Amino acid sequence: MKSIKLLFLAPSFAMSVFSLAELAKADPTVETQDHNILTVGELRSQASQQSAGLLKPNLNSIITTSETVAQTEPDSDEIEIEVTGKKSPFIPTSAPAYIVPKEEIQKQNPSTAAELLRSLPGFAINDYGFGADIHTGTFLRGFSINQSTFQINGRSFGSNVSTYHGGTDLNSIPVDAIERVELTGGTSATLYGSEAFGGVINLVTKKDPQPLKATTNIELGSYGYQRYRIGYGGTLDGVNFRLGYERFSTDNNYPVPLGAANRNPADGRLFNGDSRIDNFYGSVEAPIDSRNSFSIDAYKTASRRGLLYFGFPPFFQRDRLDHDLFNIGATLTSKLGSGDDSILKTTIAFNQDFFNTYNPSGAAFRNGALDSKALSGRVEHQWQLAANNKLTWGFDINTNSIRGDVFSTVPALVRFNGTVNRDRSLVALFALNAWKITDDFQLELGLRQNFTSDYGSYLNPTVGTRWNITPELAFRNSFAVLQRNPGLDQLFVFDTVHNWLPNPNLIPERGVAYTAGFDLSVTDAVLAQLTYFGSSLSDRLGIIAGRWENVGQVSTNGIEAGLKWKISPEFSSFVNYTYTDAKINSSRNASEVGLQLATVPYSVGKLGVSYDANGWQANLFFNYFSGSRRAVFAATGVSATEFSPAYLSLDFNAKVPLYKNVALTVNLENLTDNSYEKTNRIYQPGLTYRIGLQASF
Repeated sequence: MKSIKLLFLAPSFAMSVFSLAELAKADPTVETQDHNILTVGELRSQASQQSAGLLKPNLNSIITTSETVAQTEPDSDEIEIEVTGKKSPFIPTSAPAYIVPKEEIQKQNPSTAAELLRSLPGFAINDYGFGADIHTGTFLRGFSINQSTFQINGRSFGSNVSTYHGGTDLNSIPVDAIERVELTGGTSATLYGSEAFGGVINLVTKKDPQPLKATTNIELGSYGYQRYRIGYGGTLDGVNFRLGYERFSTDNNYPVPLGAANRNPADGRLFNGDSRIDNFYGSVEAPIDSRNSFSIDAYKTASRRGLLYFGFPPFFQRDRLDHDLFNIGATLTSKLGSGDDSILKTTIAFNQDFFNTYNPSGAAFRNGALDSKALSGRVEHQWQLAANNKLTWGFDINTNSIRGDVFSTVPALVRFNGTVNRDRSLVALFALNAWKITDDFQLELGLRQNFTSDYGSYLNPTVGTRWNITPELAFRNSFAVLQRNPGLDQLFVFDTVHNWLPNPNLIPERGVAYTAGFDLSVTDAVLAQLTYFGSSLSDRLGIIAGRWENVGQVSTNGIEAGLKWKISPEFSSFVNYTYTDAKINSSRNASEVGLQLATVPYSVGKLGVSYDANGWQANLFFNYFSGSRRAVFAATGVSATEFSPAYLSLDFNAKVPLYKNVALTVNLENLTDNSYEKTNRIYQPGLTYRIGLQASF
């Protein structure tokens, strides 16, 4: 037997068309190691796509790290051709991209999506865990939650309602339904919207084929913590489906120090911090024929909670928030032509966010309700024009409406009582071309043309490059021009809770965001990413003299770093660090100029060490937070330049198999038992516990 072995070391697996043509002369079929029979045409298509190294930033990404192809002629003089290639462990895009797979989600055992996202580079999250409050903030590269794009299965959810009324509530998203998390930026804004200043965060629900099974989870913990989950799903006659329900409740009546928000002077405990959440979710994915498939998924959330108000008088600290969210979307995926190089996706979705904030007691009763609805449609065509060129293009159609109901018994505010109905529409055309100019250099060019009913038309270009300097080291950079339009509530609805006036003369926030960094494969077991990020945001929205205004300009510069180390088959470790300098360059409030944005920390970091073997898991997490400026709703006498103290916390969780499909889970948070200030007078309690049982059958 004659043996020829071809070894490719480039991160993007490459195979020449010439070699395939020669292979085709010998035999029209090729058998892979896993005994799947591929035609040479199919293999050529796969190899061409891998050679191009192109990937739309929705991260349908890295599956294998090597591939071997063998061909045998029927005569006695056999020739074996073995091709081995190593694919890069990184997403081949121009912006930093991170994935949290289901294995890591299981290790962290988070209660909410907010707790899960804390582990990603670039994020600074104050709003998580005990005492989580919708006012305290989620930031990605210095931008608030409404200045980033959050998605479920590639479609946006949440609303453009301002963070002071509500906003995307990551503490209500059912983690049990999440298969993985994908974080991108840069040219992703071309595909998913010009408001993605911070980036695009996609929560992918469980869809992979697997045997039918039911799962249950019961978890109890400190201060009234209770979580119950039940689910059922799998694959039946080629149809994948999931159904689930989750119930969460907590009292949050833990001791807090003097000066803490919502501190009950009678017993020194937090009051009005309770929370109750019900989640329902389901999905179905079914093939129509060999070239078409259909999927639909939906979830419904109902949460009831108290609000924690930092510097307000006691009667404000009894305000309640009811939040109901419904999201449903259906997608038809079609392979055009006879190959796999032209894929058409058509999606229609509906999203409703209902917020109701009210004061249940006292003579000065106030109530403010916002009902935000969005109906959207999307057509996206992924077209492999050539082996080194992929075009993703299409259009979005979106209609938004809001109903605001305002009521107050305060005589001075009665004139604002009433109902407001407003709407807006948007059509966007987008195209993103990823062109691999050479084997080691990729260029991405994107254009998104937006047409709106209230702010006219505007163009958002993006550009990015990726250079594979060596097989182990790649340099990437991206640049995006972005725009976020004011929320309909900021424009038209009086905020009866804070007594803030709307302003119909607001203009959009406009700016640029850019990144530059390296992906480094130190060894097969050690992966590192380092990124500089920067941005400039003009016409920032804020409150001046009790009214929404465009208040000034902010420039942001920062560094995010991440490292993963597979120490051994049983042990692994990771470390993430983010530094964010979000400086106010100009403001209508002159005292703010030169200061860090309120509640945005300079530094956050997380270190994790994990053990995983034979169903046994143990994980230790160190969390660092540098403190943040207290300016929002600061207590009387607090300087606008004062920062909350830095803290370092230590958490532990473990999973112990008890039987074939039954396991015990243990979570211990804040092992040092030191009550620290998470942000702006919101405190974490001392040592807390969560103990649970997981079962599947």
